[in-house]
Amino acid sequence: MATRDQPGAPVPTEGADFPVAAGVLFGLGLGGFFDGIVLHQVLQWHHMLSSWYPITSIENLERNTLWDGIFHSATYVFVVIGLFVLWRRARGRHLRWSNRALIGSLLVGWGLFNLVEGLIDHHWLGVHHVNERVDRSYWLAWDLGFLAWGLAMLLGGLWLLRRGRGPAEAAPAAVRR
Repeated sequence: MATRDQPGAPVPTEGADFPVAAGVLFGLGLGGFFDGIVLHQVLQWHHMLSSWYPITSIENLERNTLWDGIFHSATYVFVVIGLFVLWRRARGRHLRWSNRALIGSLLVGWGLFNLVEGLIDHHWLGVHHVNERVDRSYWLAWDLGFLAWGLAMLLGGLWLLRRGRGPAEAAPAAVRR
C-alpha cells in the first residue's frame, strides 16, 4: 500500500474543484433511469422501439422490453463510470464539495440526456415519442416539451455550475480554510 511519501500515492490538494464530469455522468444516468422507469414502465407512454414496433403483439412487447433493458444497462453504465470518476478524483484529496456544483452538474447531465435522446430517438430516428398514448397529432408537442425541459435543465445546471465555482459557498467557519 502506498504512503504519501511514495511515488503514485494520492496527493492531498486543498480546495480542488468538484468533479463535474462525475456529476454529469450521474445526471445522464438519472435522466435515463427517470425516462425508463417513469415513462417506459410506470406511465407506459412509450418503449424503446414502440414507434417501429407498436405494442400490438407479445412479440413486439418482448422486443421492446429487451431494448428497454439494453437502454437501462447503458444508463447504469453512466452511473458506474460517474462513481468511478468521483472515487478517483476524491480519493486522498480534499475536494471543495459544492451543493451548487453537484446539483448543476446533475442538471447538465440530465438536460444533455433529454436533448440527445429527444433529438436522436424522437426526431431523427423516430424510434419512439414521449407520449404515444395521446392522439398522434399531439406527439410533436410532447416531444418538443421534452426538449424544452432538457434545455431548461441544461441552462439551469450551467448557471448553477458557474455560481458553484465562484467564491466558496456559505459554510461553517470550521469547514472553510
